[in-house]
Amino acid sequence: MAERNTGGAVGAAGRAPAADRADAIRNVVLVGHSGAGKTTLVEQLLAATGTIQRPGRVEDGNTVSDFDEVEVRQQRSVNLALAPLLHSGIKINLLDTPGYADFVGDLRAGLRAADAALFVVSASEGIDGLTQMLWEECAQVGMPRAVVITKIDHQRADFDEVLTSCQDVFGDGVAPLYLPVITNGHVNGLIGLLTQKFYNYATGTRTEKEPGAEYETQIEEYRGSLIEGIIQESEDETLMDRYLSGEPMDTKVLIEDLEKAVARGSFYPVLCSGLGVGAHEVLEVITQGFPSPLEHPMPEITDLSGKPVKGIVCDPDGPLVAEVVKTTSDPYVGRISLVRVFSGTLRPDMTVHVSGHGLADRGHEDHDVDERIGTLTCPLGKHQRGAAKGMAGDIVAVAKLSRAETGDTLSEVDRPLLMTAWAMPEPLLPVAIRAKSKADEDKLSQALGRLVAEDPTLRLENNAETRQLVLWCMGEAHTDVLLDRLSKRHGVEVERVDLRVPLRETFGGKCQAMGRNVKQTGGHGQFAICHLEVEPLPSGGGFEFVDKIVGGVVPRQFIPSVEKGVRAQMERGVVAGYPMVDVRVTLYDGKAHSVDSSDMAFQIAGQLALKEAASKVPTLLLEPVDEVSILVADDYVGSVMSDLSSRRGRVLGTEPVGTGRTLVKAEVPELEITRYAIDLRSMSHGTGTFTRSFLRYEPLPPNLASKVAAAD
Repeated sequence: MAERNTGGAVGAAGRAPAADRADAIRNVVLVGHSGAGKTTLVEQLLAATGTIQRPGRVEDGNTVSDFDEVEVRQQRSVNLALAPLLHSGIKINLLDTPGYADFVGDLRAGLRAADAALFVVSASEGIDGLTQMLWEECAQVGMPRAVVITKIDHQRADFDEVLTSCQDVFGDGVAPLYLPVITNGHVNGLIGLLTQKFYNYATGTRTEKEPGAEYETQIEEYRGSLIEGIIQESEDETLMDRYLSGEPMDTKVLIEDLEKAVARGSFYPVLCSGLGVGAHEVLEVITQGFPSPLEHPMPEITDLSGKPVKGIVCDPDGPLVAEVVKTTSDPYVGRISLVRVFSGTLRPDMTVHVSGHGLADRGHEDHDVDERIGTLTCPLGKHQRGAAKGMAGDIVAVAKLSRAETGDTLSEVDRPLLMTAWAMPEPLLPVAIRAKSKADEDKLSQALGRLVAEDPTLRLENNAETRQLVLWCMGEAHTDVLLDRLSKRHGVEVERVDLRVPLRETFGGKCQAMGRNVKQTGGHGQFAICHLEVEPLPSGGGFEFVDKIVGGVVPRQFIPSVEKGVRAQMERGVVAGYPMVDVRVTLYDGKAHSVDSSDMAFQIAGQLALKEAASKVPTLLLEPVDEVSILVADDYVGSVMSDLSSRRGRVLGTEPVGTGRTLVKAEVPELEITRYAIDLRSMSHGTGTFTRSFLRYEPLPPNLASKVAAAD
């Protein structure tokens, strides 16, 4: 696939842009739903600054950001990609993120590495629920934002409608800086509302002239709203009075106040972009309005004992604190770590301390080791260009950190530190797999280890009870990409198998049974007889063994042997091979032989007695029931509750959360929610989230129990 990447990447292997101070860096993440035009916008910005000769196209598979063969084939981003460029002496690190919810891990990594966000909204499709949720997340942490309405030259584009939608959904402080000029469906240029100039792109180059009189009313309407919004955010309290009294506003003052408000994260300019239009305006907002790393709050830092460390700032001469925001591994190239340097300076061949990240439950190893880093590079898509250093505020790639994984902290060997990990969603789609051949099985463990190191949203489970290898993924698309990488990148073929939910067995009534293990074979034989009474316990009762032997009919030394045999049989089950729970077993009688009785003989007798009991009373299959909490937009509450009922769920209640959302709590059998991550996303248009935790076991309905027993 690499040979196809000949469009946007032309000239990409040239000299990497560099910054010699942190205030000359802008780290900007592009977010928005899949298909909104983030990757295309990156191409336009790279071409506008001469970083590449011409913009590539997603459809042609030749963009800088989407260089992975999966992305080329699917024509959508699935990875976080870095695209640095230089504009007006400022190094801009563009972080192109996936827009599909399955790849939210890379999206959140991009948010962590960035100091500001460009929200990309399609003029033909509008805003989706996931984009709205991300806006609210950024608002909670005060991240500066701007909106770019893309595809304004699309035949279904409606700039005014999408602008109104942005203002309604994103709230106060959202206002356009430019208006598109469209003639006969073709975008000729943009009108600057502050400068009141028409920037003409019709000839292929940006020229400036006065707008036509036909735009006067439209300019006046939008300009007035924009100026009022800027004045409300201004630190000069006299501006509003002067404006209301009719005093002309100095454009230079308005622009300065606008830039300050954008950097503070209290005003959100709206820009627009089409084919060959709007790149210059976006670059101006990034370089002049977005904050440098010096203005971005430092994430929480602790020492290895968890004690907070204060006083660390974005200083190239300060103590080293850097974070691995993305890990990629290749069988031939090795491991490459994309690193955001928050403090200090990374240099080639220096030794650093790598601190683990507390995701052991997902198969990620916790570690604290010293490693020597290899070369430093400044990636532009798939191209790795040499970098002399990685200074505070910058983003670089580090080669051959064999132990570091996504989310790990790099610090000085003599002063190891740890950055508090960013919030990572729990993978809730279980997928059972197995190797297709013995050769694949031999390579599977190492290949999965590499995938786990790359992706903190992946959880690997070797379920000892069901004897299945389970990948816990974010969704179906996430699963497809992981299996594709196993096959194409690591040469390991696997196949999906039906997921087994770990059930339990219990007795449905009380009975008495005898276990008789008597064998005479000449010499020492086996002799053990035990009489048991079995009865079910309430859910969660576990296992009780009661000794009611009197008169020594079963010698004291063999009573624990009976219990051991009973426990062993309970682990194996008596009907469908599932462990038995919630049972009381009482040993009340038995017989022994002075020569032929033994520990093993009474163990076997206990097992036989339990099996006989299962033939006398009904044996129930129990299924695990989870407590599920679903956070969903109010519009979808009815659909969610109806769906839960169809899954044999019991809704416990609902409660409002914030504005426009509801938390639904329910108890649902695990058998019914193995694919709920996919179904909820479909029902809620990508806005619903849920958590689950084991609650208890309950009897499986007879119709389902018979199917399970037959399958086993």
